[in-house]
Amino acid sequence: MPDPVIRSRSNPLVKRLRVLKERGTSGDLALVEGFTLLEEALSAGVVLVEAAFTPAAAEDPRGRGIVARLAALGVPVRLVETGILASLSETETSQGLLALARRPAFAEEALYRGVPLVVVAMGLQNPGNVGALLRTAEAAGATGAYLTAGTADPFSWKALRGAMGSAFRLPQVRGLSAEEVMARLTARGVATLAAVPAGGQAYDTADLRRPVAFLLGEERSGIGAQLAARADARVSIPMPGRAESLNVAVAAGVLLFEAARQRAGRGRSGG
Repeated sequence: MPDPVIRSRSNPLVKRLRVLKERGTSGDLALVEGFTLLEEALSAGVVLVEAAFTPAAAEDPRGRGIVARLAALGVPVRLVETGILASLSETETSQGLLALARRPAFAEEALYRGVPLVVVAMGLQNPGNVGALLRTAEAAGATGAYLTAGTADPFSWKALRGAMGSAFRLPQVRGLSAEEVMARLTARGVATLAAVPAGGQAYDTADLRRPVAFLLGEERSGIGAQLAARADARVSIPMPGRAESLNVAVAAGVLLFEAARQRAGRGRSGG
């Protein structure tokens, strides 16, 4: 069982956790909070460096199971006074467990396995949207994601919460420029489809059974006219209602699940 309860805010572990809370991430480390995310990280084989539990969380049946899994992996587990750990939480009501995790490393080659179905987040600055996009992409069977320079960190707390474990599993490459990403996709024979609010080909008439990548930008500004013009095609989601745009994760879901439908043999080949 862990050492006696940490009751000092100057404890080195508490300081490390606070740095991650304030910065979102630090180097190759990210903060994982809560039962579900920690379980997802363990199941995905994410390397965990150390963990902190309140006494109540460590005695919770679910918490005991997590502590046992961590112990089996040799991950140090410390008990931390409830109020101190709550001050490090990003939620209104802390579940009482935090861990330092190393970011998983993904080979770019993984994005191109099988018949590639790739999402490209171009400068998405809202971490919640980035997390939701990764979750949607994994659910629809995407092979991976490019997150271009300027896109929010997928391992910040808000993004991890939005992804609900998908950030640990979906292959992703970060930090390239939009131009570099498009060049790499073209070199691999992957068609680039720019999602635009209006004026593009109806998304369900496009042939999505081939290797494709959806280029997605901010809800209102999109990916920009110049990048859209360089894509192999532009696709739009008809919106008969009065709304002018869709949340990027919602739009991605529509596009990706249409690709999944076509690839399951129920789609039509479009122009």
